[in-house]
Amino acid sequence: MAGEEIATLGGGCFWCIEAVFVEAAGVLGVESGYAGGDVDHPTYRDVCSGRTGHAEVVRVRFDPSKVSYRELLEVFFAVHDPTTLNRQGNDVGTQYRSVVYFHSDEQRATAEAVIRELAAELRRPIVTELSPAPRFWPAEDYHQGYFAANGHEPYCQFVVAPKVAKFRDKFSELRRR
Repeated sequence: MAGEEIATLGGGCFWCIEAVFVEAAGVLGVESGYAGGDVDHPTYRDVCSGRTGHAEVVRVRFDPSKVSYRELLEVFFAVHDPTTLNRQGNDVGTQYRSVVYFHSDEQRATAEAVIRELAAELRRPIVTELSPAPRFWPAEDYHQGYFAANGHEPYCQFVVAPKVAKFRDKFSELRRR
């Protein structure tokens, strides 16, 4: 589709990040998956072992005339903690690392600027990995739309729902109408 771009982001469990971005205006689609590892066709079990090098990520297809890459990054950095290495809350391991995989030099420059600004604001080191986008492997079907299908489960209620609520509160102007 003309005017479509891709953002690939990892900030802990992909269920959390996916649940936030499906509500963002200008987002055309969100797919949970794996990137940054050295095993072809990894499974959830493989990635959770911590031995494949993959991160849980989301691939966000978006219309830059409706939402900018910078706005997506601002949401991303607001709904996870980019100062904790290889963990988000109780999810621990390299698969839960904070990562921005850029798809162009422009995306890289934007991410560098946002990270610099955030580091100055937080006054703590940002540990988010910034790397060229590697091969993306879609996660198993049951991971897609997980929060929408399983929002009643305890993990969703205690971990995912607060991130969605934060997005709704802090970025109301970016919500899909």
